[in-house]
Amino acid sequence: MSNNNETNGIAEILQVILILQQNASSPESCLDSCDKPVLGCCSTCCVCNTRPIMIYSCCASGANPLSMPISKDITTCTDPSKCSSVFRVEKVECNTATFRVLAPNTEDTGLYPYVATNSFFTINLDCVCSIRCLNDTCVECL
Repeated sequence: MSNNNETNGIAEILQVILILQQNASSPESCLDSCDKPVLGCCSTCCVCNTRPIMIYSCCASGANPLSMPISKDITTCTDPSKCSSVFRVEKVECNTATFRVLAPNTEDTGLYPYVATNSFFTINLDCVCSIRCLNDTCVECL
């Protein structure tokens, strides 16, 4: 475990993602990795403000991504339609991070795959084994 003054590699990557989201732009060329220096899909996306991620824990269930309720009124993820495993980093502090749960966009005319929810959670990053970055996108109502 880390002490309060140390951060792990995942915390550093999440901090980069957070800064990129706060300074979102859309360049002409970019690398395709979690810590690429800008947000954007280049030719397919004009404005991206979110790099969605999935979180895998260090526990025995680490083969499956963490899943959280899409509403703060729901307390458990017993119904898969009321949960999501896609998140947006909102805050990184030492070795903890706060995430917003992103729900699948169910609108037929929706241009973007996710919508923001009112559901947030904070996790000790010592419990995170890996993260998976998804394609940059725009999430409205942030």
